[in-house]
Amino acid sequence: MAAAQDPPVAPGRAAPARVGLLYDERMCAHATPDGEEHPENPERLRSIWRKLKAEGVASRCVLLQAKEADEKYIASVHSQNHIKLMRDISSNKYDSSRNRIARKFNSIYFNKGSSESAFLAAGSVIEVAEKVASGDLSSGIALVRPPGHHAEHDEAMGFCLFNNVAVAADYLLNKRPDLGIKKILIVDWDVHHGNGTQKMFYNDPRVLFFSVHRFDYGSFYPAEADASHCFIGEDAGKGYNINVPWEHARCGDADYIAAWDYVLLPVAEAYDPDIVLVSAGFDAALGDPLGGCCITPNGYALLLTKLLGFAQGRIVMALEGGYNLRSIANSVLACAKVLLGDKFTFDSVEMRPFESTWRVIQSVRNELKTCWPVLSSKLPENVSLRAKPSQSELYASSGSESEHEDVDELSDAVSSVNVIQHADDAVSELLSKMKLDEDNLAMKTTSSLSTSELHPTDSTTSSLSTSEQHPTDSVETHNDASVGLAKRISDLSLTWRSVLSRTYIWYASFGSNMWKPRFLCYIQGGKAEGMSIPCCGSHDTSSPRGNMWKTVPHRLLFGRSFTPCWGNGGVAFLDPEINYNEKSYVCMYKITLEQFNDILFQENRLVLGSGEDGNIMYPDSPLIGASEVEFMIRNKALHLEPIKDSWYSNVLYLGKEDDLPILTQTCPSSDIERYKSGELPLAPPSKTYAATLIKGLVEGKQLDEEEATNYINSAATRPL
Repeated sequence: MAAAQDPPVAPGRAAPARVGLLYDERMCAHATPDGEEHPENPERLRSIWRKLKAEGVASRCVLLQAKEADEKYIASVHSQNHIKLMRDISSNKYDSSRNRIARKFNSIYFNKGSSESAFLAAGSVIEVAEKVASGDLSSGIALVRPPGHHAEHDEAMGFCLFNNVAVAADYLLNKRPDLGIKKILIVDWDVHHGNGTQKMFYNDPRVLFFSVHRFDYGSFYPAEADASHCFIGEDAGKGYNINVPWEHARCGDADYIAAWDYVLLPVAEAYDPDIVLVSAGFDAALGDPLGGCCITPNGYALLLTKLLGFAQGRIVMALEGGYNLRSIANSVLACAKVLLGDKFTFDSVEMRPFESTWRVIQSVRNELKTCWPVLSSKLPENVSLRAKPSQSELYASSGSESEHEDVDELSDAVSSVNVIQHADDAVSELLSKMKLDEDNLAMKTTSSLSTSELHPTDSTTSSLSTSEQHPTDSVETHNDASVGLAKRISDLSLTWRSVLSRTYIWYASFGSNMWKPRFLCYIQGGKAEGMSIPCCGSHDTSSPRGNMWKTVPHRLLFGRSFTPCWGNGGVAFLDPEINYNEKSYVCMYKITLEQFNDILFQENRLVLGSGEDGNIMYPDSPLIGASEVEFMIRNKALHLEPIKDSWYSNVLYLGKEDDLPILTQTCPSSDIERYKSGELPLAPPSKTYAATLIKGLVEGKQLDEEEATNYINSAATRPL
């Protein structure tokens, strides 16, 4: 693959580099309050420190002392209320309320050591950055925790208490003008979007912020629309915020190198920063249990090498995420050796980027080319690209084995790494616990519900209608369910589809599928008016056998803030709780249980490929079988554990019509609480999405246009 020419290596790099290294055991005092396991734990720092000492790297560096940040420097990016809480949260007066306060935040814990660790982390990045900016050091590494890039002006989140890199950047720009730092490049290669850092400098052209991260169409943490490539800064800062949002897991060395060569490097060369701060998360590393990507240690080394030609090689690395102890230690070691000037050989298993990577890079360049003319040129043609990962690859899970793998020595480990955050062990277990025999498909779900709850001991006659009324069409759970290793997954897929294609249900839509042309996209593929991307369609493209309307006693609401299909704006959800003071319209379609599973797959982004090229891969096992339907008839709902973090992971039973169950999909009750607390955004629908709902209601002869508009507006504006 042809690449943009790397910038020249800075003069003087041949001389012995003075690389600063900061580690302080006091930052290991921040830990879970009761010693429970957590990915962001003190061993992350200790494992890196042990590795650097064992390899003789620590002794080659200039060791620095950690310092607590002065509150006045933190106050440049954080509110006084936030600083006060972080300062006091470890004091005795919070002993009885500390855990309760932590629960108000998103993915945060506190203990007696949290305050000191947080102030040390922020102060340590300032310390390293100051010494590099002043020329005392050529570069430096701040081994700090808690991490920082998710922390926002008035909120801790995502394991982060203070935004350490943002505090240091503001310090260099505004508190130490004598150092001559007027332009800062912040490179955030953590697998999660650096939402906090982005917001703090969104209008500031003195900071060029670059974040490459998993986005997964807005479903990957922190699951906000502003991680999209469309968010490029505002006012004077327009063009100085660059997001490269991956569409799926398993991106590795080739994908990140392509993002460097065709986005970051040409823009950075035009920007000409005075110093480079790296938000160095290593959770995109091969084997990380949260990231699902595949960067090797030498991949990180190459990415860092490509940055050395900027700012006379003045680079500060501040630790962010990374939760596999081996991979984080090996990756930091590889980066430290680069800063020290050691040679390394880059040899990657796969040097072809994904097709989606090329598409994302092109979108980023198109969005930014008016701000950065260097991005106006065409990308190389005839580049060898990889297809999207297969469904089995996305569902592959190494589980705890990743802790025992030396990722520094694995040449072919890419195929075994945990690669998807919201469908990892659960889906693997689902596949491993399927059992086939001649007449029925037995499946044990990975729900936390017990087998006795899912499958009562007394025989229950299925109320599901089937075209042949086979008594063996029902799906039952068994404790000893297993899959013969010789049975191919494709055979499993064909078998469950054959079974569920003979079973009918009513699918109830309260959102855009109320408009039949849009609903048919989920069945027959393609896209309807107003949609930005096409649907893949169902295996069975047969039209619904019937169509009718009814109202249900559930609250309609509009949540989230962006979807790739409808753009900015909320989408429809039903509150799972029954409320007889509410009345929501649903359009019901009589379809097969196979088709309903295909709709679930598409709604929850489990289908690989698009309806445009015909290269489509569906999951190899159903989410809903007959036994799950029977369970819902008794219990009114089923939260699908394999996709528990997806937006539409909760299937509701709304009653029966013509003796067929009525099913719909919505968010879990826990998301409703997150909407109420403000943790998840409530947002009115986009004009095109609202127009689609209105067309459904009007053409379905439920409301006239004015009534339909008022119905949508009321749902979007009433508080929960």
